[in-house]
Amino acid sequence: MNHLQVLIQTAKNDMKRTVVIANAADEEILQTVKLGLAHKLCSFILLGNQNDIEEIAEMIQLDLNTQDIRLYHVEESSEEVAIEMIHRREASILMKGNISTKKLLQAVLDREKGLRIKKLLSHVAMFDIPGRNKPILLTDAAINIAPTLDEKVQIINHATDVSRAVGIQKPKIAVIAPVDVMNEAIPSTIDAAKLTRMQKEGSIQHCLIDGPLSFDNAISPKSAQHKSITSEVAGMADILLVSSIEVGNALYKSFVFFAYAKVAAVVCGAKIPIALSSRADSHESKLYSLALAITMDQERETLS
Repeated sequence: MNHLQVLIQTAKNDMKRTVVIANAADEEILQTVKLGLAHKLCSFILLGNQNDIEEIAEMIQLDLNTQDIRLYHVEESSEEVAIEMIHRREASILMKGNISTKKLLQAVLDREKGLRIKKLLSHVAMFDIPGRNKPILLTDAAINIAPTLDEKVQIINHATDVSRAVGIQKPKIAVIAPVDVMNEAIPSTIDAAKLTRMQKEGSIQHCLIDGPLSFDNAISPKSAQHKSITSEVAGMADILLVSSIEVGNALYKSFVFFAYAKVAAVVCGAKIPIALSSRADSHESKLYSLALAITMDQERETLS
């Protein structure tokens, strides 16, 4: 089952939302816009070099002369213009275009003009991996380099919000480490045990947590059974919480390039959802990221 395709069906025919794209002068991004309009997901504001955008649009046969697209020529700092538009409520979702993650997030985190409303931003990726009967979420593969225990709690809360938006009401979270027991020489195992205890004591809610768990024991029931690991999470994880950006980034790209996974990725903790995929991701994955951001905004609207 393609669970990411279900996201598109959930967001389809909505058209209530406007997505602003910071630097839309990119073929994969404009292919995403074309597909988004075909599925009637949302309307778009495209920022960037007008000539470049028009040239790419003509090449891929994207009609820019439609009421659902507004194009603005922006030479520099399209990310700042996008954020200004969100503050003016001209758009409700921000999407990364042909721009570095660092540059986009610096604008989002700006103390005076940015969009952060919580202490921490974090990245959550949702994968459909061939051969698996359910999706799996991964956090954090793009923003937090070496999160502290307190930061990991916030990352867990963000990932739980995403999982609930896609229908996983009480996600099973595996805290990934190299080994399955506490080892004073491996800090990730200590944090994992603390997070597990915090969930059991009720200070982390709306999820089940177990750790430390090695990757195989987090996602494979057979492996967990073989190693006599019994918990509600082992072998059945919905969310993988990693200890560092190195681990998360390597897993993200391994899923995509070795396992041929489809992926959607968003940033949580800002005033609005941010669709943020890798610039190397296909337009299909960018479309899924857009659909996930819309689904999260629908959930926010429902709860409010």
